[in-house]
Amino acid sequence: MRKKQACLTPFYRIFWLLALCPPIGYCAAAQAQSSVQLYGIVDAWVGSQKTPGAASSWQQGGGGMSTSFWGMGGQEDLGGGYKTSFVLEGFFRPQNGAYGSFNGDTFLSRNAYVSLTAPAGTIALGRRSSLLYLQSCEFNPFYASFTFSPTIVQLYSGLGTYPTYKTDQGLVGGTSWSNAVAYYSPDMGGFSANAMYAFDDSTIAGKQMALQASYKNGPLAAGATYQYASFNSSAADLTNLISSMQSQSATQLATSYDFTAVKLYAQYTLTNNTVLNKSYHVNVWETGVAVPLGAGKILAAYGYSRDAGGLDQTRQTVSFGYDYALSKRTDVYAMYLQDHYAAIGSGRTVGVGIRTRF
Repeated sequence: MRKKQACLTPFYRIFWLLALCPPIGYCAAAQAQSSVQLYGIVDAWVGSQKTPGAASSWQQGGGGMSTSFWGMGGQEDLGGGYKTSFVLEGFFRPQNGAYGSFNGDTFLSRNAYVSLTAPAGTIALGRRSSLLYLQSCEFNPFYASFTFSPTIVQLYSGLGTYPTYKTDQGLVGGTSWSNAVAYYSPDMGGFSANAMYAFDDSTIAGKQMALQASYKNGPLAAGATYQYASFNSSAADLTNLISSMQSQSATQLATSYDFTAVKLYAQYTLTNNTVLNKSYHVNVWETGVAVPLGAGKILAAYGYSRDAGGLDQTRQTVSFGYDYALSKRTDVYAMYLQDHYAAIGSGRTVGVGIRTRF
């Protein structure tokens, strides 16, 4: 790259400067209407973790309550209700400084997209968090915790995530979709509707699509999401477990109600899996509560999964703990999770951690 820049003639340098920023006055006006922010979360915890069928181990880990990430985003107001935005976000692991939420994860694995907003809604192009993942986070008291949230653990930490035991439960496609085109409607009296389509990529050898509708009115919130993934041959990330998987659909209904003294959560997810010459489905239930106490909240949730026609597994996960706010940006927490697979055994995670936002 440096060699190419060194070979540019003065003419070409002037050409690119004019192309990137036509008149000086125009650039100054654009900068005046633009904003760029750097933000993110750093979350680290220490404790003991044991997956079903494995021995327990003490560790210092990252992402107890939130997966650590950094982000940079900006927008430009075009006037008349129109604006453009961009977002670049990448996960990282504070326990060792590695980028990505796991080995092999991409640098901008959380989000990387550009969008155009108009009065009729927003169109975004690039890598975006999936609609089902965002809804799963919103309607459970532990939000996006891959360590302590029963619904996130059961939906997104399955299908070969843990090498110590075999499971055919979980969602394919991950928490973010690459090569995606998404539409987000404006708020319409509490109602909103979203849609996303993702073309083939190197992770999922086929297309993905999702539809979502939600309603929010005071203490009540509800959402419904449907997502579908198909494979040209076999899913590249499932070849060690379900090599002949052809498609998967998932439907989730979720709701929450805030009584001030306690906030209740509930969600149900039905996953239908089609494999060569065979199909099976998985039912996933979760209920949870958040109870304000002092400067923090008591959190508790219970998740139950049952597959039919596959490995015929039953999974029960319960978690509880206390999250205490030191300030608007920083909190400390103490959490416990018990995870049990029928015929495999039990696992448990207990830990304390600190999370700060910037």
